Amino acid sequence: MQSIYWTGRLLSRALWNGIASYSSACSSEQQSSTAIVSSRRHEASLVSAVCGFPKDFAWSRIRRGQFGDDAWFTARFRTTEVIGVADGVGGWRYYGIDPGEFSNFLMRTCERLVSMGRFTPTEPAGLLARSYYELLENKQPILGSSTACVIILNKETSSIYAANIGDSGFVVVRRGEVVHRSSEQQHYFNTPFQLSLPPPGHSDLVLRDSPESADTSSFGVEDGDVILLATDGVFDNVPDQLLVTEMRKIEGERDPTKIQCVANTIAWMARRLAFDAAFMSPFAQNARENGIDAIGGKPDDITVLLATVAI
Repeated sequence: MQSIYWTGRLLSRALWNGIASYSSACSSEQQSSTAIVSSRRHEASLVSAVCGFPKDFAWSRIRRGQFGDDAWFTARFRTTEVIGVADGVGGWRYYGIDPGEFSNFLMRTCERLVSMGRFTPTEPAGLLARSYYELLENKQPILGSSTACVIILNKETSSIYAANIGDSGFVVVRRGEVVHRSSEQQHYFNTPFQLSLPPPGHSDLVLRDSPESADTSSFGVEDGDVILLATDGVFDNVPDQLLVTEMRKIEGERDPTKIQCVANTIAWMARRLAFDAAFMSPFAQNARENGIDAIGGKPDDITVLLATVAI
């Protein structure tokens, strides 16, 4: 009974973290919304919410911008809005390294660079690169590796610029159909592209992709589009059909509470299916396509950053 009590408390904290994170990210936007609408009626913006869960509630720290080894951020500068997620590679924990430190530094640096205007609005891969190189030059080495995905919205042109390294990613739904999605980057099954900083003397033993190797894309968005940005804990466990069904519910929605509810639903669905040993998850299907007899979900940290486009 005690374990149920603590799980309940931690689950509530995780959900509240998502709601509180939405509030802190968007409060300034809400306060200035009247002025924006009156002066820039046709300018695009994102109405977003976030929710997530660590894989292991027992030891994970729940803090703003992080769920387990996953990290995320939202930021804005002038005519741009930027959102991003990163997934620290959990295997580093076996070597006494906290995988969440790498992903968190990457996202916090992206957030700071955007807030200061130190990025090119059409080059999300460049933003990731600048954040990564700052990590490499940090006086206190931050060892580990991480996948990452960043999306930049140009509010004046209603254009999206995206960069993805590894198996985090995004999906865009319009009028009930998927119109854009990121391409997963894998060296081989369950081994995604990743930004890395290995311990001294281990460079040859660790996968180390450059930020310039990110898969990039750009496209226009329309009023009412729904954007899901998430780590692989979502895509490995929730079939596309279920994701699209939930995303359809908020097409054209501008009420942040309703967007938050759907973000919570997707995150909780991913969490539940991840621990369903009898479910034929997308991860299990991919494993079988690679000659591995597998069934069930894949327990993992989960981050859902959900947004609608308002023009």
